[in-house]
Amino acid sequence: MASLIIRNGRVMDPASGHDSTADVLILDGRIAAVGPNIEAPGSIEVQDATGQVVAPGFLDIHVHLREPGFEHAETIETGGKAAAAGGFTTVCCMPNTSPVNDNATVTSYIIERARQYSPVNVFPIGAITKGSAGEELASIGAMRRAGAVAISDDGRPVMNSQVMRRAMELARGWDIPVIDHCEDLNLSAGGDMHEGVTSVRRGLRGIPSASEDVMVARDLLLAEVTGARVHIAHLSTVNAAAMVAYAKANGLRVSAEVTPHHFVLADKDAAPYDSNYKMRPPLRARRDIRSVIDALVSGAIEVIATDHAPHAGSEKMQEFERCPFGITGLETAIALSLETLVHSGRISLMKMIGLFTTGPARVMGLPRGTLAVGAPGDVTLFDPDLHWTYDVNRTCSKSKNSPFHGRSFRGSQTATIVGGRVVWQFPAE
Repeated sequence: MASLIIRNGRVMDPASGHDSTADVLILDGRIAAVGPNIEAPGSIEVQDATGQVVAPGFLDIHVHLREPGFEHAETIETGGKAAAAGGFTTVCCMPNTSPVNDNATVTSYIIERARQYSPVNVFPIGAITKGSAGEELASIGAMRRAGAVAISDDGRPVMNSQVMRRAMELARGWDIPVIDHCEDLNLSAGGDMHEGVTSVRRGLRGIPSASEDVMVARDLLLAEVTGARVHIAHLSTVNAAAMVAYAKANGLRVSAEVTPHHFVLADKDAAPYDSNYKMRPPLRARRDIRSVIDALVSGAIEVIATDHAPHAGSEKMQEFERCPFGITGLETAIALSLETLVHSGRISLMKMIGLFTTGPARVMGLPRGTLAVGAPGDVTLFDPDLHWTYDVNRTCSKSKNSPFHGRSFRGSQTATIVGGRVVWQFPAE
């Protein structure tokens, strides 16, 4: 834990509604004061935030750190560094490792490795079923006691509705969310991109929107039956957005997230057969993009998450039909959100900050995402107007599978502070 004072920034905190030029004092790793002209010990480190926004530390609740088992693509250390470079102070990592995080031993291993090597806070998400095979429930209670903050079989959705119901009932007892990658594997089997005109023109097998929609509908019905907290991961379709909005309006304990690539890129924007545009769910149609942005505006979707999914070049740079799904996303999320949502006038800057702070903190039940006195001294600084170009060859991640290489942006994270310590700073020109 460290001490630091951030001076002269525009302090914006959605949790309190604070929005003014002020200082933020962090003592021994916790927020000690927020206000103008704060007196601080003379020996304390000073971070000048003139011309920058000072926000609560951003949270990404959908990240793949690959460790243990797939360290050739990412590690807890490199993923943590990429998160810091993206302006994130906290990440929640998915359980599809090897071995799968389906027991307290693996959960504890991730927490200990993160404590030793990650510059940001890491909270593990445990598996719903053993080996994420969808058949037998994992040791949910033991993982929760070890530090897991949610359960999910992400990437391998639970097809058996009875198993999912029992998981929701258990999760309700432990008061943790069930996070589901909503995909009917029978409908999407063999697909490589969104089913539509573009897939037909390119001769690629399609993944229909219905494969997501039917599973979202099932999960919402089970949420009603069980009273569980259910979170829909990387929502991407018109109907899924409408169903979540309806469920929330009718009092279900449901939440949803969208990734930047799903509100920025459509299927027709993908360079033909470029594996950096292959992800699950796939890039959808323009009407889907409009719907998920509308859902962000209305509050039906309350979280932006990256689904950071690194893959080694030897795996990703294969034929489109053979390469794995997923792209990296930590270092471009803020810029894409500013560009598409804020600078376009769709949402306010305060609203965007909330999608990265209060929203994810509320979904995961984490006491973070605020600059309240006594809160962890985690702070994200960004400049909404800073012009820069993303160079994937300078990424902090081990992998480079991003479709945004060479893209110029207006707006960028400028510093990441965890527990009062600056863990990343925007590179000097």
